[in-house]
Amino acid sequence: MREFTIMSNDSGQRLDKFLLKAMPDLPKSMMYRLIRKKDIKINGKRCEISAKLCEGDVVRVYVKDDVSAVKKHDMSFLKADTTLDIIYEDENILIAYKPMGLDSHGNGENSEDTLINRIKLYLCNKKEYLPEEESTFAPALCSRLDRNTSGIVTAAKNAAALREMNDGIKNGYVHKIYQCITVGKPPKSRDILTAYHYRQEGRNIVRISNKPLDGYKEIKTGYTVLEQKNDMSLLEIKLYTGRTHQIRAHLAHIGCPILGDGKYGNIAANKRHNLFRQALCAYRLEFDFPDNSSLAYLNEIKPECPYNLEFPR
Repeated sequence: MREFTIMSNDSGQRLDKFLLKAMPDLPKSMMYRLIRKKDIKINGKRCEISAKLCEGDVVRVYVKDDVSAVKKHDMSFLKADTTLDIIYEDENILIAYKPMGLDSHGNGENSEDTLINRIKLYLCNKKEYLPEEESTFAPALCSRLDRNTSGIVTAAKNAAALREMNDGIKNGYVHKIYQCITVGKPPKSRDILTAYHYRQEGRNIVRISNKPLDGYKEIKTGYTVLEQKNDMSLLEIKLYTGRTHQIRAHLAHIGCPILGDGKYGNIAANKRHNLFRQALCAYRLEFDFPDNSSLAYLNEIKPECPYNLEFPR
């Protein structure tokens, strides 16, 4: 038998969603069978699989030991670097700067020193994240940046904030402003570009079309020219849609690739300026949560990256 006392970060979840995370070795079919046989109980009473859990509830699962192993938290964050550039923090969220060259999450080569692991280590040292007291939750990034893109990233420190922030991103309450240096000058000093985006399955590359084609999705990318130098332009970018490599591919499509971009860029210009990582930065966040949102207080802040992009010499 396994017993779980529901803490604040697990409250509000459906019973089945919680169990699939808390007991990853428990087959879904067996979970439904246990429910029918009344071998899963909340506070000692029979329950439905769709029951919503509340803080303080006690969930008991009467099952054999071979499928009752509980989730083991990934403790690789303990080996992460302690360097963390925090731009804003409160009891719900943390906004940090991700430098170029640092992964947002773990990958096949490196699962230890990542931005999210640095954040977990920081919160663990502050006693705000205690894995041994959590059944399923761990602090999580609400968005990610490519390894070679720098800028600010938001992380949620509790489950309620993570749900609210993810809903805000989905509903357009969170606006990400970027800066980049391009090779060449866009046709206008300011514009909102519309095109169509296709991500190739199995390849980490996208295609852009001026016309709607089968499988392509509409994208909108706003830009403002901030400064020019020689053959380069410093742009401010506002995303109205969020597709894979949207900024890089869209700007390359109009003949203004991002300097240093090895995938969509101008290789000759990259060599000429000796820059081989894209000059792209997630520069600022703007929030527009409705008044009834628990994160509406964020509307008063506009966190910005502490480091400006500079033209190469």
